[in-house]
Amino acid sequence: MDPETDDVLDAVGPRLRALRRDRGITLAALAATTGVSESTLSRLESGQRRATLELLLPLARTYDVPLDDLVGAPRTGDPRMHLKPIKRFGMTFVPLSRRPGGVHAFKMIIPAQPKPLEPTPQTHEGFEWLYVLSGRLRLVLGERDLTLPPGEAAEFDTSLPHWLGSADGGAVELLILFGLQGVRLHVRAAPHRSSHGESRR
Repeated sequence: MDPETDDVLDAVGPRLRALRRDRGITLAALAATTGVSESTLSRLESGQRRATLELLLPLARTYDVPLDDLVGAPRTGDPRMHLKPIKRFGMTFVPLSRRPGGVHAFKMIIPAQPKPLEPTPQTHEGFEWLYVLSGRLRLVLGERDLTLPPGEAAEFDTSLPHWLGSADGGAVELLILFGLQGVRLHVRAAPHRSSHGESRR
């Protein structure tokens, strides 16, 4: 693991402890809410346990904060961070990692449109994990057409035709991790059928 990633992960524990104490929540109460054991939460806050997506997702939901707040990801447009956003296909990608190789992290912003765009699926080598921060994301994945609201995640092999866009024309923000072919993450969200017959993750 590169030094930059080490620094980010080392800062997660103190940030989680400060957030919990600020909310006046005990470790026991947090364990009951998240389903993560009290000992694991204690080790996570003290830095004895590395943060993983499986641990951070329930914490983000419990605290009702974006996942990138827990890991200290910079906010778009903050002039103190000297970010260099990348514009592609009408969307903005804010790099959250800079070293070549391994998994790359981005904050992706899909701007609001007068009307939703027509999907134009693409394929490329790699594997992708995403988490919706705000807005409603439309994910076209092969033959499936999924709508993901804030707080939902998906992962997929990018050799499968895929397309990301707004489900309703509104702006969408999401966190994306992209890895090389064969790189898999530990969080999986199986699609299910909603009461309206719409497939979702």
